[in-house]
Amino acid sequence: MRGTTLLALLALVLLYLVSGALVFRALEQPHEQQAQRELGEVREKFLRAHPCVSDQELGHFIKEVADALGGGADPETNSTSNSSHSAWNLGSAFFFSGTIITTIGYGNAALRTDAGRLFCIFYALVGIPLFGILLAGVGDRLGSSLRRGIGHIEAIFLKWHVPPELVRVLSAVLFLVIGCLLFVLAPMFVFCYVEGWSKLEAIYFVIVTLTTVGFGDYVAGADPKQDTPAYQPLVWFWILLGLAYFASVLTTIGNWLRVVSRRTRAEMGGLTAQAASWTGTVTARVTQRAGPPALPLEKEGPPLPPLPVPALPAIQPRPPEPQLQPRPPEPSGKAEPPSPPTGSALDYPSENLAFIDESSDTQSERGCALPRASRGRRRANPPRKPTRPRGPGPPRNKSEPL
Repeated sequence: MRGTTLLALLALVLLYLVSGALVFRALEQPHEQQAQRELGEVREKFLRAHPCVSDQELGHFIKEVADALGGGADPETNSTSNSSHSAWNLGSAFFFSGTIITTIGYGNAALRTDAGRLFCIFYALVGIPLFGILLAGVGDRLGSSLRRGIGHIEAIFLKWHVPPELVRVLSAVLFLVIGCLLFVLAPMFVFCYVEGWSKLEAIYFVIVTLTTVGFGDYVAGADPKQDTPAYQPLVWFWILLGLAYFASVLTTIGNWLRVVSRRTRAEMGGLTAQAASWTGTVTARVTQRAGPPALPLEKEGPPLPPLPVPALPAIQPRPPEPQLQPRPPEPSGKAEPPSPPTGSALDYPSENLAFIDESSDTQSERGCALPRASRGRRRANPPRKPTRPRGPGPPRNKSEPL
């Protein structure tokens, strides 16, 4: 990527970030201020009702409660022995491990021990590449299955004599619609029924999860009332398939963009060639009409002295070679093709020079001049015995041998 393109892209991303920051601040800051005012009112009400509690003690208590809630504690129960409501039972721990290797990281449950944090470092370094390999394989298989099913639908459309361009558009739309139905809309209704969320909250959780943003304000199975052990592992398998579908969609879009770019380059190359050909034709016509350009006249000056000419040795004239008379054409009923005029050179780009030299007599009898390579070879060889020229004579009987 060129430097100017990279700088333009960086400026676009920064502009996008600033615009998003302004919009989020305008939408969320009033709600934050309202929540802060409500918390202050609740604290003052509690202090008036309990004058024996100081403001510092109450603040410390609230901080302890917030930390406990961040660690997964349930504020509605005092039981510490019931493992079914624990945030670290087998199903919840499996879901937490899945959020690590998928890089979602909701943050509703965090590690509190040094040993757990140290193990998380090595677990993420190994698990994230491993999950990436699994995601690529599942995405490939899932995309192939969806495209195979859509291929049958394309065959039906082609039987109905639908244009192929329209069939391609319909197949792409079907690919997106079927994927959204399976991995976005159907889970949304499931979460609305199981978690008790609204449709907006459910679709918000689905999109935030499948884009691996994972804020953690809404987490499936985080409600202590949800005590089904297999619920969160099933949610993780849905996350795997949904991420694989989105990876397949991104791969399809990348392939389509590469094809469009290749076709665009090919079309632009054809247009450039046509433009160059048209420009050359127009330039040749204009030059032909205008005539050759006039040469600039040189300024007259004093005549230059004649240059000395060295004496050349006398060249002995070479004896002329015997001329072969062409043989008159034989009368026949079939029309023979016209032979090339005498003195025009023939080209033999793929023949051997020895073959040309051996067939020189035949070529000379037909009235064709020998190629330059053949002439040079004949001159290098010793002169052959000249054949007796055949002049026009009495008509010959066809039965006589030549």
